[in-house]
Amino acid sequence: MKPTKEELALQVDVAEWNWLRAHLERGGLIVVAPELEIAEVGERIARDDTATVGAWIETGKLSKPSEGQIAAWDADKAARFSTLIISPYVLMKEH
Repeated sequence: MKPTKEELALQVDVAEWNWLRAHLERGGLIVVAPELEIAEVGERIARDDTATVGAWIETGKLSKPSEGQIAAWDADKAARFSTLIISPYVLMKEH
């Protein structure tokens, strides 16, 4: 059974950048745009909603971290993110 948006919302946590860096190195981090709700994104990925997820990727609302973002987060030791694990991915959204 696939998790609901409500169930996933209860799993959203806060993490510091240095905790997430290992996931970057294995290619598992996905940046969620500020206008999207992280639990909804997680639900769509878990349900294999390729149309919606594909549209978000096409419009840049879901992406891998850019070199500029990585450099900024490396420089800002206080950077914190909302996170949600949807294996094998870790969704992250800047605070």
